[in-house]
Amino acid sequence: MATKRLPPKLLQNLRCIVRPLNSSSSTSSYSAVSPLTLTDKPEPTTVETVSTITRPPPILDLSDPQKLFATLPTSRLLHASLNLHLASIEPMVDFGLWVMNSRLMEVGIMRDVVLAIIRRTFYEHFCGGEDIKQAGKCVMRLNKAGLRGMLDFAVEFSRDNDACDRNLEGFLEAVEAAESLPRSSVSFVAVKVTAICPLNLLEQLSNLLRWQQKDPSFNLPWKHDTFPIFADSSPLYHTLKEPEPLTPQAEHDLQLGMQRLWKICQRCLEANVPLAIDAEHTSIQPAIDYFAYTSAIQYNKDDNPIVYATIQAYLKDAKDRLLLVTKAADKMGVPMGFKLVRGAYMSSESKLASSLGYESPIHNDIRQTHDCYNDCASFMLDRIANGSDGAVLATHNIESGRLAATKAHDLGIGKINQKLEFAQLYGMSEALSFALTNAGLDVSKYLPYGPIDTVLPYLLRRAEENRGLLSASSLDKELIRKELKRRLKAAA
Repeated sequence: MATKRLPPKLLQNLRCIVRPLNSSSSTSSYSAVSPLTLTDKPEPTTVETVSTITRPPPILDLSDPQKLFATLPTSRLLHASLNLHLASIEPMVDFGLWVMNSRLMEVGIMRDVVLAIIRRTFYEHFCGGEDIKQAGKCVMRLNKAGLRGMLDFAVEFSRDNDACDRNLEGFLEAVEAAESLPRSSVSFVAVKVTAICPLNLLEQLSNLLRWQQKDPSFNLPWKHDTFPIFADSSPLYHTLKEPEPLTPQAEHDLQLGMQRLWKICQRCLEANVPLAIDAEHTSIQPAIDYFAYTSAIQYNKDDNPIVYATIQAYLKDAKDRLLLVTKAADKMGVPMGFKLVRGAYMSSESKLASSLGYESPIHNDIRQTHDCYNDCASFMLDRIANGSDGAVLATHNIESGRLAATKAHDLGIGKINQKLEFAQLYGMSEALSFALTNAGLDVSKYLPYGPIDTVLPYLLRRAEENRGLLSASSLDKELIRKELKRRLKAAA
């Protein structure tokens, strides 16, 4: 059979598609949640017959690399194959991390050389461009391939109000761009609260919120209506003594930080573009959840969740907190949106807990994390099917994707229901992304963008915290190799 060739212009437009998110102890409260499993249905009765019984095709088909990568030019497959191979070599990743964290980066010529190498490899693979204009073009290329973009202006860890104000303008610019692009091409704008509220203030807020959890009589006069931030199982070891109250200046800075987030929420509401508030370290996550939940109460109206909080399933208290928040939201009549991830701070969280003499807040093994993720995903799929909630299921795990896709199909959730989105990081799990969209589901790529100096913390975290994930991306590497081999034979 002759190989169908795509038009050169389309091939060129798809340049960055491969340059391009994340999985049991459960409480009795969750015993009523239907588990995300393929074995719930009774076995079909076997009937002897001469004719062959054909099974329905699987919801996710990852067996045909030609079909999966049909929209990708060979040059991009080669580029992706090289970068995935480099990222799986741990000594090389270790050396790169050492260089980027060393004083060599203070030497002008050395810094220029290192950044040039990063730009041509990991930056191009995992990031959407230097600015919103380049990111918008990348979104359009993704959209032509059947995927969508989650715009992430990749700034974080601001130290003062001036930096927060500058970052606010960048996030508002992202919303403007999302509104100007075709509606089907952008699913979300993402924001990190650490970019719009000083980090030291978020640490103070988290300490005060944890202490109030320990002592409910502890008064926080600045606190707005919110949903439960902690469960009984939540770790509180970060705050071992009663913290000082906020100073008048700190209260003023808190008000400024909240106003920045509300400006972004208001603009997202006007543009009808949902806002995903990313999760970060547990040391500051209580403050981030406080920002997210107070914003959700104000802006999530009329069965339309604009503000999405994030649940990190690798945390032992994830399911308990999810249940508490949704129960409180139901009482208030607030539709909720959640982005469900596994988590990206595993090593640093475990080190911090160990240094303080406490057990890690992370599940004891990966199977418990997978189970927690799948249970939370199943819970949210039921809520989407039966109500007005929304969810982003961000995962690179094939089995979690397969289970969630199967349940979504059984519940009748697909592209018609705009409250469900699957997502992966730009540059990772391409086979899963295309298999999900081929199954009739909305799929996004989490697309960080910005100057390389700004995005460097994101790239360092991708390498340091997810080296296991990168080295485990064997399926993509295998399928890409098969497709490159097929194309080579076809061209011979």
